[in-house]
Amino acid sequence: MVANIQTIAFQGVEAVPVEVQVHLAPGQNAFTVVGLPDKSVAESRERVRAALSAVGLALPYDRITINLSPADLPKDGSHYDVPIALGLLVAMGALPQGAVSDFCVMGELGLDGTLIGVPGALPAAMAALAKNKGLICPADCGPEAAWSGLAAPDKPGIIAAAHLLEAINHLRGVALLPPPQARPSPMAAHMPDMADIRGQAEARLALEVAACGGHNLLMSGPPGAGKSMLAARLLGILPPLTARERLEISVIESLSSKRGGVRLAARRPFRTPHHSASMAALIGGGRQAKPGEISLAHCGVLFLDELPEFSRQSLDALRQPIETGHVDVARAEAHVSYHARFQLVAAMNPCRCGHADDASLACHRLPLCRQEYLAKLSGPLLDRFDIRINVPPVPLSQMIDDEKGEGSEAVAARVVRAQAVQLARQECLNARLDGETLRELANPDARGRKLLDSIVDDGGLTARGFNRILRVARSLADLAGRDVLTDKDIATALVWRGHA
Repeated sequence: MVANIQTIAFQGVEAVPVEVQVHLAPGQNAFTVVGLPDKSVAESRERVRAALSAVGLALPYDRITINLSPADLPKDGSHYDVPIALGLLVAMGALPQGAVSDFCVMGELGLDGTLIGVPGALPAAMAALAKNKGLICPADCGPEAAWSGLAAPDKPGIIAAAHLLEAINHLRGVALLPPPQARPSPMAAHMPDMADIRGQAEARLALEVAACGGHNLLMSGPPGAGKSMLAARLLGILPPLTARERLEISVIESLSSKRGGVRLAARRPFRTPHHSASMAALIGGGRQAKPGEISLAHCGVLFLDELPEFSRQSLDALRQPIETGHVDVARAEAHVSYHARFQLVAAMNPCRCGHADDASLACHRLPLCRQEYLAKLSGPLLDRFDIRINVPPVPLSQMIDDEKGEGSEAVAARVVRAQAVQLARQECLNARLDGETLRELANPDARGRKLLDSIVDDGGLTARGFNRILRVARSLADLAGRDVLTDKDIATALVWRGHA
């Protein structure tokens, strides 16, 4: 007897269809799983045996062969338990093949027959929907899968069962389960307000321009100047998520979750990994090639505090994803691609002691202290920051002043208007402009061109740096509502690149 059950394997954010073929043949009692399974899949034999026993069913005294097809596709995870169990029930005659033919199945089994949540329910439901199939999954994964639209009345539907017996009774028509309801997105937490910032006029402007054009930002200054405070307020002035962005973020969160059950994203991610994070944690990887911090920051902000304290290898690995918006993770057992279109914001001190610019507080090792500290950052990495500013200490008189700065709501309104202009004009943010489109849209007036020519003639400016100056100048003009770049826009962009 042969039974076929549809399930999935994950390759990055892509859910790949896998067929579970169950074959029963007369012979010695044996239970074999083939098709490049890892240890967690091989262990499913004992979980399935115990779960079937818990619902009053015993495995037949036959040779049982489970083939996971295609056999050359690496498979890992515990979500193969339920499809294997249902395939065995079909092969044993306890369920008709037609009852499961229109479903994709996933889920882990407990020894008592409980269905345990697994990651990846949302991309699995989306893949099932694309093939016009339903989804059988644990109850904990049902609300997450419902975000795909698969639970709509005109779709094949989702069976979200808490126990194997519940799934069996539903498929046999004995006790039907209600379709799961998508949980509402969590309320966006209160975000820090720009009004809390005292002074720092240049840093505030740089933060607004970075938000407007999607530019990478590097802040340097002594401890306590407010670099981390500024970075934390970037999220509050970014536009709301689009429907596509919410879905992309949620898919990555679903694949990264331990037991599934994620909700649709309500706000942009703001990831702040510690400087001790490994390259695999930052970029993605590990044995199962999981998403890293740069993918978890997709459509949001990746904030690297104490930038030179990160390993140089990890920082240099950021260079390619910054340019392409995705990362390819290649391992011996997997080669996957993840979204990684993030906005990089970093903060650093001018030297290890942090007071290189204050002779009264600086250590005795200057200038060697500064040189050793900055040597950890490669030139190509620094070249990828569109905006590089110094954040000086705020005078005490401004700190105790009762007058507040402009709030995030007003700043966000300007950013939304400027981004709407960019998207209508070029269908991307200024940070992604390139080639002839950049030359056409970032064409300065006569005085701005003269200023640019003088900098180019002096040398020391790379082609990438030249393009990034034009992009920042274009964002400055968009915030001001100007179609043509002025010499003021060019000068500000040049100062922020250190070419003033």
